[in-house]
Amino acid sequence: MNYQEALKIVIKNINNDEEIRRGYIANIAMAFKDEYNRTGKKYKNQGDVHSIANKAAINFLNSLCA
Repeated sequence: MNYQEALKIVIKNINNDEEIRRGYIANIAMAFKDEYNRTGKKYKNQGDVHSIANKAAINFLNSLCA
């Protein structure tokens, strides 16, 4: 199976299985929340949020691909 075929299966399952979809949503949200809390800053500007979101995306992919 190639990448495109595998990705189609993943997307189909995310779109058609509410439990899998909720799992992805929860994991993405927690990756952002965890990284947001790690900054230690009380107040965050747009640049901070952008940086946090990028780090959260990396953390999510690291968890997904582990």
